[in-house]
Order: sequence, then structure tokens, then C-alpha cells
Amino acid sequence: MPNSSFDRRCQQFIHEWSDSGQLKPFYDISSPMRPVVEIEGKGQVLVLCSNNYLGLADHPDVIEAGIQGLRDYGAGTASVRFICGTLQCHRRLESKIASFVGTESSLSYVSCWNANEALFPTLVGPEDVILSDELNHASIIDGMRLMSKSVTKKVYKHSDIDQLESLLKESQSHVTRWVVTDGVFSMEGDVARLPELVALCKQYDALLVVDDSHAVGVMGKGGRGTHEHFDLLGHVDVITGTLGKALGGAAGGYIAASADAISVLEQRGRPSLFSNALPATVAYSAHKAIEVIENDPTIVARLHANVATFREGLADLGFDCTPSPTAIIPIMIGDEAEAIRKSKQLFDLGVMVIGFGFPVVPKGEARLRVQVSAALTDAHIQQAMDAFAKL
Repeated sequence: MPNSSFDRRCQQFIHEWSDSGQLKPFYDISSPMRPVVEIEGKGQVLVLCSNNYLGLADHPDVIEAGIQGLRDYGAGTASVRFICGTLQCHRRLESKIASFVGTESSLSYVSCWNANEALFPTLVGPEDVILSDELNHASIIDGMRLMSKSVTKKVYKHSDIDQLESLLKESQSHVTRWVVTDGVFSMEGDVARLPELVALCKQYDALLVVDDSHAVGVMGKGGRGTHEHFDLLGHVDVITGTLGKALGGAAGGYIAASADAISVLEQRGRPSLFSNALPATVAYSAHKAIEVIENDPTIVARLHANVATFREGLADLGFDCTPSPTAIIPIMIGDEAEAIRKSKQLFDLGVMVIGFGFPVVPKGEARLRVQVSAALTDAHIQQAMDAFAKL
């Protein structure tokens, strides 16, 4: 039966957000995700807010691989892996992921959110301490909330190496020290100070966890991630990442680590013990996406070139964009309603850039977030610059 008090509460929220200009629009797309999409009621729009960094979401080989997975294994697994068994395509994908990012082993999940929910409660012991960057992704924060309450959790200021070292010094009585960071920070577009983090973790015998969701396929000459960008392949203990961005964009995530750590996650990680494995379609398409990157690294070079061109163009127009090699370019606005207004103005000009406000970013730090793709042509970039020039 309807609950009138609950209904009133929901209506109040919606009215408040609408009146303050904070109500977020949701668009209905009727075409594949590519640089230009078809949006119902609008027509063709240039997309600059997608995680499709390498343009592989509609790559013909990636699509065909997904179709083959459907033919070979059907629509879904219909159960969890320890009950009904593991499909060969999952093992093949996990071997490919481990090889690509440079670890002994990996385990796939239905999302990287799921992976981060598995990682911390399963591997972090009650007498450990975990030190987390304050701007880490929400999935890391929520994954840490699922740990035992006896685990000591401390947050260090964003990329503050001095504070992190102080915390490591204070924490040497703990059985294991964990340092956790995003590789590329999704709202800031900056890169973790990985060389210094690796050095600190070696000095204080700590384990380093990097969520590379916005870096895999993007950073490094071969797109292997933040550790390749800094020539530190093999120096990160645990890597989490997504298959839903540069690696085909369908869905899914993974944890890549030592064989022993992955075995523990297989035996005790709740998200994989109580939830179905990836559909075979995703396992096939993600595997093919990694093959495409390995066989044609120029696709990563095209992304890097587009990023440089886009950043230069925005700077020439007077936008203050923090220098960074990543494909994420935040344009700070401050006021959330103003960020949403500018986002709508760009949309009216045929360019899709989303305005981000609270709770995705802190209050007063609203922004437009531009995301660059290797699939953007020179004409696409010029179209975007023409639109930004009118803001």
C-alpha cells in the first residue's frame, strides 16, 4: 500500500532540486555509444562524457566477440561459480587481464564496484590498518565500510605524501599496512603520485592497492595503466579495474593480484560467492578489447594525441584546466546550478558534457567534466571547441 509520508518526502526532494536548478536530466539514447549518438527528442549529439576512452564500445571485432559468446554459452551463467562451475571464457579472460596488467592472477566481477566490495572485507585483517586517499572513488569508500569494525581506517589528504608517511610511521604496530589510491582520480583528472607511493610502501613494508578504472586502456604507452605510465609494472600489489570503460565498455570489473590473494578471494569473497559471474558475452568482448589494444597500440597513441589537442584548445579559449596526461578534464564552476546550466547550454549546442555537483563532488566544487576519446576526429574536436567558445 502507498506510504503517504514517504511519498511526500520523495516529492519534497524532487521539488527542492528542481527549484534550485540541481535536478539532473537523464537522456534516452537510441544508438550505440560512439562519439556521436542519437538522443530521443534531440537528434545527434557529440558525446564528451563517456568512459569509452578508446572507442571500443562499438568496435566491430568487440561486438562480434560478444555475439560469439552468446552463441557459445547463452545469455547468462544462471548461478555462482562455485555451485555450477566456471566457464572457460572466464578463465581465459582472467588470464588475459593478469598478463595485460602484469600480475600473477586475476578474478572477474560483474563490476569494479563489486570488486572493491570484495577486496577489502576479504583480504584486510582485523589487526591491519588501511590508509586511503581522501578523493578515492566511492566504491573504495563503500568497500572499506564493509570491513570489520576492528580494522583501523585512516584517510590522508589528497596525494599528500608527507602525511601518508607520518601515518605509516604511526601504524607500524599493525600486522599489515594497506595504502589505497585511485590511479587516475575520476573527478579531478589527476594521477596518483605512484613512484613515491611505491617507494613508501617498500620502505614501510606496506601493501599498495591501486584502482585503475580510469587508467587502464588510457595511461602508459600500451594502455596498461598508471603503473606502466610510471614504468612501474610489477610494483603494485593489488590492482582493481573495470571492463566497463576503455576495455569495451560493456560491464564488469576485476581484481589483479598474487595467485594466493586471488585464491582467498575465490574462497571467501562474498560478491563472487553470492552473485552470478559475468555473462559470457562480456567475457568475450572484454577479452577481444584487450587483444585489440595489444595488437594496435596506436589506438592509445591516438587517445593521447586527442587529449593534448583538446587541452590546448580549451586553454586557448581561456578555460583553466589543470595540466594532466589523463583523458579527464574537469572545468571548475563552483555553483552546482550554474554547472548544470552550462551543461544544458552545451547540450543545446549539440555537445554532451555533464555538470557534476553534490554528492558526486563536495559542495561548492561543482564542475563540468570533459572526457576525451580516441574515436574523436579533428572535426569532432573543432565542433566541441566552437560550442565551448559560446559559453
